[in-house]
Amino acid sequence: MLYLLFTAILLLAAFSGIGSISEKLFKIRNEFISLRILISMTVLATAFTAFSFFGPINIYVEVPILFLGTAAFFYFKDYLKYWDLMVSYNHLFLAGLFIILFAGSFYPFILDHFGYYVPTIKWISEFGLVKGISNLDLLLGQMSVWHIFQAGFSSFSDIFLRMNAILLIVYLIYSIERKSWIHLIFIPVLFFFAQSPSPDLAVIIFSLMILNEIFAANKNRALLFVLSTFVFAIKPTMIWVPIFTFLYILLELKGSIKALIPGFLLLIVFVIKNLWTFGYPVFPVQIGSMGLSWMPNKEILRISSEIAIQKTYDMQYSAEEISKFTFWDYVKNWFSIKGLKSKIHILFIATLIIFTVFCFLKKKRIYTSLLVSILIKSFVVLLFSAQYRFFIDVFFVSAFILFYEKISRKTAVIFFTTLSLTAFLFLSFPTVLKTLVPSFRLGNFMLGFQKSQIIKPSHFKLERYKTYQIGNLRFNVAEGYPFSFDTPLPAISPQFLQEDYDAGIFPQKISDDIKDGFQWIKMSDQQKLQLKKVLEELKQK
Repeated sequence: MLYLLFTAILLLAAFSGIGSISEKLFKIRNEFISLRILISMTVLATAFTAFSFFGPINIYVEVPILFLGTAAFFYFKDYLKYWDLMVSYNHLFLAGLFIILFAGSFYPFILDHFGYYVPTIKWISEFGLVKGISNLDLLLGQMSVWHIFQAGFSSFSDIFLRMNAILLIVYLIYSIERKSWIHLIFIPVLFFFAQSPSPDLAVIIFSLMILNEIFAANKNRALLFVLSTFVFAIKPTMIWVPIFTFLYILLELKGSIKALIPGFLLLIVFVIKNLWTFGYPVFPVQIGSMGLSWMPNKEILRISSEIAIQKTYDMQYSAEEISKFTFWDYVKNWFSIKGLKSKIHILFIATLIIFTVFCFLKKKRIYTSLLVSILIKSFVVLLFSAQYRFFIDVFFVSAFILFYEKISRKTAVIFFTTLSLTAFLFLSFPTVLKTLVPSFRLGNFMLGFQKSQIIKPSHFKLERYKTYQIGNLRFNVAEGYPFSFDTPLPAISPQFLQEDYDAGIFPQKISDDIKDGFQWIKMSDQQKLQLKKVLEELKQK
C-alpha cells in the first residue's frame, strides 16, 4: 500500500502536468483535474503506440515523461486543484484513496494477467511493437493500447502494474468534482480489476465518464470523440461508445466535421497497429485481409474461433457439438449453462429489455441514440462470441441511466461503504466467495490478505523455464505452469505449442533481429518430431 501511495502521488502529478501541456497545445478548455488526467492518458497512449513501432517503451521514455509532467504540474500550479479537493472533501477523498490502495494491493487472480496482460507489457517495454507477433502467440496480436500505455511506466514508477488502481483514484476524483455520486457506487464493484492491468476496468471507467459528460451537456466535440475512440482502441467490443458520441455530436451539437479528425487519426493508428501485429484491421476479426506475409495461419485462426465459441458456452460443449446446434439450441443452451454464467446471461437480456423500455419512455433523441448504440454493440457481441465479459459494461451503463438523477451523496456514500466492506471480505477471505458462489472459478486463484501488502502490492514470481530451439527460433517455456508471465522473451505457452503442432506449423524469426518480427512456416518431419519431444517433456513437469 505504501508503495502504491508513492506511485499514485508521482503518477497523478505527472499525468496532471502532461494533461495541462496537452490542453494548452490543443486549446482544450477544461476545469476538471480528472478529465485532464484522461486527456493525458489518451495523448500518452497514442504517442507511445506510434513510438513503439520504432523501439521499446522503457525507462528511457518513462523518466523524461515523469520529469516533464512533474515540472508542468508545478509550473501550471495543478497542485492547487488537489488542495481544493482536499479542503472541500477531505474525509471522502482520503477514505476513498485508502480503500482503493488497499484493494489494489492484493495478489492478481485474473488468468489473463498471466497469459496476456503481463506478456504484452513485457514485449512492449523490451522490444516495442513486433511485426507478426501473433504467429508466436495469437493473444499477443491484440497488443491493447492500454497495455502499451502501461508499458511506458512499468520500468520505474509502476513496476507492479497497478495502473488500474491509479485510474480508480482518478474515477473517485471525477465523482467528487462532478458531484455525480452514482459513480461512487460503481467503484467497489471495480475493485476486482484493480490488481491487474485489465483493459476492462479502463474502458468501463472511461465510458462512464464520457457518458456522464454527454448527459452533463459537455459541448467539446473533439475531446468527446477522441476519448470515445480511445475507448474503442483499448477494447473494440466497446464500439457503442464512439457510435453514441458520434450520434450525440451529429444530432445534438450539429458541429463541424473537423472536430472528428483527431478521433479518426487515432483510429488510423489503431488499425495500423493491428495490421502490424496481427495482420488484420481489428483483432480477432478475420475481415479486411491485405495479404500480409505475417498473417497468422488459417488453421490457428480456426482453432481460436472454435475456442471463442466454446467459451460462449463456458467450455461445456465441444466445438463439434456446437456446430450441430439449431438456432434454438444456441439460445436455449446459452441460457441454461451450469453455474453463475447462465444467470448473468438472463440478467443481461432482462437489463436490455428494461433499458429499451426506459429509453422509449423518455422520448428524447439522446436516449434513443444511446439505445441504438448499445443494441448494435450487443448484436455484435452475440454474433461473434457471447461471453459475459464482453457485455459487462452494459450493466454499468444501464444502472447509470436508470439511477444517475436519483442518487444523493448520502445514499452513494452508504452504498460505497457497504459494497467496499463486502468486496474486502471476498478479497481477504476468498473461501467465503467460493462457498457462496462455487461456480465462480476465479475464486480458486484468489489468495486473500497478506501482511506484506501493507508495504508493497502482492505479486507472483515463478522464474522457472526451459529453453528450446526449432529452426531459427530459440524460445523459452515456463516449467510446470501454463503461462509465461515472467519467462524471458521470446516465450511461448504450452497451449500455443500444442496448437502449432496440431496445425503442422511453427513460428520463425523473419531475420536475426526479433524486432523484424515473426512468420509461420510448415514444419519439416524433423521439426515436428522436435516439437513433439518438447511437448512430451513439458507434460512430465
